[in-house]
Amino acid sequence: MMPTLHLSPKNTDRLIEQAVSSLFHGGIIAYPTETLYGLGARYDNEQALMRLYELKRRPHEKTIPIIIGSVEHLSLLVNSISETAADLIRKFWPGPLTLVFDARSGLSSHITCTDKIAVRIPGESFALDLVRAAGFPITATSANISGLPAARDVSMISEYFYDRLDLIIDGGTSRNTQPSTIVDVTRQTAVVLREGAISASSILTR
Repeated sequence: MMPTLHLSPKNTDRLIEQAVSSLFHGGIIAYPTETLYGLGARYDNEQALMRLYELKRRPHEKTIPIIIGSVEHLSLLVNSISETAADLIRKFWPGPLTLVFDARSGLSSHITCTDKIAVRIPGESFALDLVRAAGFPITATSANISGLPAARDVSMISEYFYDRLDLIIDGGTSRNTQPSTIVDVTRQTAVVLREGAISASSILTR
């Protein structure tokens, strides 16, 4: 079985340290976010990203979203931040809003699609603490086999992946069953691609 670490207020710092070390050395981890569980790999480790696709059996035309710990890290991933994007960032980040930007050149094709990239700063959660401690962007694709329900707890993660992950952070059962809302901000007007934890109406009437 893959290593499973149980999250508690007393051991959060130690678990973050172990998770960051695993990511830094090319590992793939499962971790709790403020929505559902995610699968994490370092954004610029091509071998880890390829392995992540294989684990999820994810079609290669579907890119993997990214989380960051601060707005400053957007410069690693995107060409520019439009006024529309800046407005949404101020209102909803940190939080369950994924924004689709024009991707910076030179990034892995596993995290870009038609030269676009999906990014968010997660809300208050282990995920936010993790990505802030890491200091580098991390993948945040749902913890599931493509086409199957996203994992809400460790038992589902184990059922999907058994011993093929390097680490699981057990934060209990996810209380929020909705994924993040996805909004394309590459155009003059924001376009909601997927409605999730944040309603489309609150995006479009900001």
